[in-house]
Amino acid sequence: MSERQIRLMVNGNEEILSVPDHLSLLRLLRDKLALTGTKNGCEAGECGACTVLLDGEPVNSCLVLAVECEGHRVDTIEGLSAEPVMQRLQQEFIDMNAIQCGFCTPGMLISAYALLLRNPHADDHAIREALLGNLCRCTGYERIITAVKTAAGKDR
Repeated sequence: MSERQIRLMVNGNEEILSVPDHLSLLRLLRDKLALTGTKNGCEAGECGACTVLLDGEPVNSCLVLAVECEGHRVDTIEGLSAEPVMQRLQQEFIDMNAIQCGFCTPGMLISAYALLLRNPHADDHAIREALLGNLCRCTGYERIITAVKTAAGKDR
Protein backbone atom coordinates (compact mmCIF):
# COMPACT_ATOMS: atom_id res chain seq x y z
CA MET A 1 0.00 0.00 0.00
CA SER A 2 1.46 3.29 -1.14
CA GLU A 3 1.38 6.38 1.08
CA ARG A 4 1.97 10.01 0.26
CA GLN A 5 2.54 13.06 2.37
CA ILE A 6 -0.02 15.81 1.85
CA ARG A 7 -0.35 19.34 3.12
CA LEU A 8 -3.77 20.96 3.38
CA MET A 9 -5.68 23.50 5.43
CA VAL A 10 -8.45 22.02 7.56
CA ASN A 11 -10.65 24.49 9.40
CA GLY A 12 -7.90 27.09 9.15
CA ASN A 13 -5.15 24.81 10.47
CA GLU A 14 -2.34 23.50 8.31
CA GLU A 15 -2.17 19.72 8.40
CA ILE A 16 0.73 17.66 7.09
CA LEU A 17 -0.20 14.00 6.96
CA SER A 18 0.98 10.77 5.46
CA VAL A 19 -2.01 9.05 3.86
CA PRO A 20 -2.63 5.95 1.76
CA ASP A 21 -3.43 6.70 -1.88
CA HIS A 22 -6.90 5.15 -1.51
CA LEU A 23 -7.95 7.03 1.67
CA SER A 24 -11.04 9.22 1.23
CA LEU A 25 -11.28 12.73 2.59
CA LEU A 26 -14.13 11.46 4.78
CA ARG A 27 -11.87 8.84 6.42
CA LEU A 28 -9.05 11.37 6.78
CA LEU A 29 -11.34 13.81 8.59
CA ARG A 30 -12.98 11.24 10.86
CA ASP A 31 -10.17 8.76 11.51
CA LYS A 32 -6.99 10.83 11.33
CA LEU A 33 -8.23 14.25 12.49
CA ALA A 34 -11.11 13.17 14.79
CA LEU A 35 -13.55 15.55 13.06
CA THR A 36 -16.60 13.37 13.52
CA GLY A 37 -19.19 16.02 12.65
CA THR A 38 -18.74 14.88 9.07
CA LYS A 39 -20.94 11.79 8.96
CA ASN A 40 -20.32 8.51 7.16
CA GLY A 41 -23.60 7.63 5.49
CA CYS A 42 -23.53 5.75 2.22
CA GLU A 43 -19.89 6.11 1.05
CA ALA A 44 -21.31 6.36 -2.47
CA GLY A 45 -22.01 10.08 -2.79
CA GLU A 46 -25.77 9.62 -2.55
CA CYS A 47 -26.78 10.88 0.90
CA GLY A 48 -24.82 14.10 1.53
CA ALA A 49 -24.13 13.29 5.19
CA CYS A 50 -20.40 13.70 4.53
CA THR A 51 -20.66 17.13 2.86
CA VAL A 52 -17.76 19.50 3.54
CA LEU A 53 -16.45 22.57 1.78
CA LEU A 54 -13.44 22.07 -0.48
CA ASP A 55 -12.07 25.48 -1.42
CA GLY A 56 -15.48 26.91 -0.55
CA GLU A 57 -17.55 24.49 -2.61
CA PRO A 58 -19.67 21.69 -1.11
CA VAL A 59 -18.43 18.18 -1.93
CA ASN A 60 -19.22 14.67 -0.78
CA SER A 61 -16.06 13.88 1.14
CA CYS A 62 -16.60 10.15 0.64
CA LEU A 63 -15.96 10.64 -3.10
CA VAL A 64 -12.81 12.76 -2.77
CA LEU A 65 -9.46 11.12 -2.21
CA ALA A 66 -7.40 12.70 0.54
CA VAL A 67 -4.41 12.97 -1.82
CA GLU A 68 -6.54 15.14 -4.13
CA CYS A 69 -6.73 17.72 -1.33
CA GLU A 70 -3.03 18.52 -1.46
CA GLY A 71 -2.70 22.30 -1.24
CA HIS A 72 -6.44 22.87 -0.80
CA ARG A 73 -8.69 24.18 1.97
CA VAL A 74 -11.28 21.99 3.70
CA ASP A 75 -13.92 23.34 6.05
CA THR A 76 -16.08 21.06 8.18
CA ILE A 77 -19.07 21.69 10.39
CA GLU A 78 -16.71 22.04 13.37
CA GLY A 79 -14.67 24.72 11.64
CA LEU A 80 -17.68 26.73 10.50
CA SER A 81 -19.59 26.67 13.79
CA ALA A 82 -18.49 30.19 14.81
CA GLU A 83 -19.35 31.78 11.44
CA PRO A 84 -22.33 34.16 11.74
CA VAL A 85 -24.20 32.66 8.78
CA MET A 86 -23.70 29.16 10.18
CA GLN A 87 -24.80 30.25 13.63
CA ARG A 88 -27.95 31.75 12.13
CA LEU A 89 -28.64 28.53 10.21
CA GLN A 90 -28.07 26.39 13.28
CA GLN A 91 -30.45 28.52 15.34
CA GLU A 92 -33.14 28.37 12.67
CA PHE A 93 -32.79 24.58 12.44
CA ILE A 94 -33.40 24.48 16.20
CA ASP A 95 -36.23 27.03 16.16
CA MET A 96 -38.02 25.34 13.24
CA ASN A 97 -37.55 21.83 14.66
CA ALA A 98 -35.68 20.90 11.49
CA ILE A 99 -33.61 18.34 13.39
CA GLN A 100 -34.82 14.93 14.42
CA CYS A 101 -32.17 12.23 14.52
CA GLY A 102 -29.55 14.79 13.45
CA PHE A 103 -27.51 12.47 11.24
CA CYS A 104 -28.08 14.50 8.08
CA THR A 105 -27.87 17.86 9.82
CA PRO A 106 -24.15 18.64 9.39
CA GLY A 107 -24.32 17.98 5.64
CA MET A 108 -27.55 19.96 5.31
CA LEU A 109 -26.01 22.88 7.20
CA ILE A 110 -22.85 22.86 5.06
CA SER A 111 -24.88 22.83 1.84
CA ALA A 112 -27.17 25.61 3.12
CA TYR A 113 -24.18 27.64 4.32
CA ALA A 114 -22.51 27.43 0.90
CA LEU A 115 -25.77 28.52 -0.73
CA LEU A 116 -26.23 31.53 1.54
CA LEU A 117 -22.67 32.67 0.92
CA ARG A 118 -23.39 32.67 -2.84
CA ASN A 119 -27.01 33.83 -2.60
CA PRO A 120 -27.77 35.51 0.76
CA HIS A 121 -31.48 35.91 -0.04
CA ALA A 122 -32.10 32.52 -1.63
CA ASP A 123 -35.68 31.63 -2.54
CA ASP A 124 -37.41 28.24 -2.22
CA HIS A 125 -36.20 27.05 -5.62
CA ALA A 126 -32.55 27.89 -4.91
CA ILE A 127 -32.76 26.26 -1.47
CA ARG A 128 -34.29 23.07 -2.87
CA GLU A 129 -31.60 22.96 -5.59
CA ALA A 130 -28.80 23.45 -3.04
CA LEU A 131 -30.12 20.65 -0.81
CA LEU A 132 -30.80 18.12 -3.60
CA GLY A 133 -27.76 16.05 -2.66
CA ASN A 134 -28.69 15.81 1.02
CA LEU A 135 -31.08 13.09 2.11
CA CYS A 136 -33.10 13.17 5.32
CA ARG A 137 -35.06 10.16 6.54
CA CYS A 138 -36.87 11.96 9.36
CA THR A 139 -38.13 15.49 8.71
CA GLY A 140 -39.79 15.47 5.30
CA TYR A 141 -37.62 18.46 4.28
CA GLU A 142 -40.22 21.22 4.73
CA ARG A 143 -38.89 22.27 8.12
CA ILE A 144 -35.35 22.25 6.77
CA ILE A 145 -36.31 24.41 3.79
CA THR A 146 -38.23 26.78 6.06
CA ALA A 147 -35.24 27.05 8.40
CA VAL A 148 -32.87 27.90 5.52
CA LYS A 149 -35.37 30.36 4.02
CA THR A 150 -35.82 32.06 7.41
CA ALA A 151 -32.04 32.27 7.88
CA ALA A 152 -31.74 33.75 4.38
CA GLY A 153 -34.27 36.44 5.27
CA LYS A 154 -32.52 37.57 8.46
CA ASP A 155 -30.89 40.99 8.40
CA ARG A 156 -27.16 40.82 8.28
